Amino acid sequence: MYQDDYLLAVNKPSGLLSLSGKNPLNKDSVHYRIVKQFPTALMAHRLDFGTSGVLLLALDKKSNGELTKQFQARSVKKRYSAVLFGKVQDPEGRVSVPIVKDPANFPRQKICFEQGKEAISHYRVIEYLENPPRTRVEFTPETGRTHQLRIHSLAMGHPILGCDLYANDQSKQLAERLLLHASWIEFLHPHSNQPMTIEAPCRF
Repeated sequence: MYQDDYLLAVNKPSGLLSLSGKNPLNKDSVHYRIVKQFPTALMAHRLDFGTSGVLLLALDKKSNGELTKQFQARSVKKRYSAVLFGKVQDPEGRVSVPIVKDPANFPRQKICFEQGKEAISHYRVIEYLENPPRTRVEFTPETGRTHQLRIHSLAMGHPILGCDLYANDQSKQLAERLLLHASWIEFLHPHSNQPMTIEAPCRF
């Protein structure tokens, strides 16, 4: 989607890891494919296996460090498209539910008000779909916790369709893939410091 001497932006497909796992079966990933052409590429951030959309890779350590600082400072702005189970009543809202690892149910995370880290997401309804009732929303996360949008959707009572970890009996069956897409990202270029916006249209 974008390429210069310092960074790449790719449109990750659903069903592909961002970074290779230790298990040989989990070797294939965005990073594994990209380094064949760009040996110095480093992941600036990650998307879940089932999530599609905009993913940034730095082409040198300095650029990666600059991008990492922006993600840590929460200055990178991101938007996601999702289709949720049922009809979300409020046209927009804020979800603030802390999240922590769930060691007994790896790789799941869980809500925990005692030990969980702050996790905040904003949403707005884009459209309502019928037969069965579903809601297309745009998420704008403030924080970037693992599985944050999936957990927050479930906490709202409206899990993301196709999610295998955070679902109800029906929502998992209503889509062949996780209906979550990183559609838009805004950040400062790691070399020029100029604002950049990259958009990947949602295909579901």
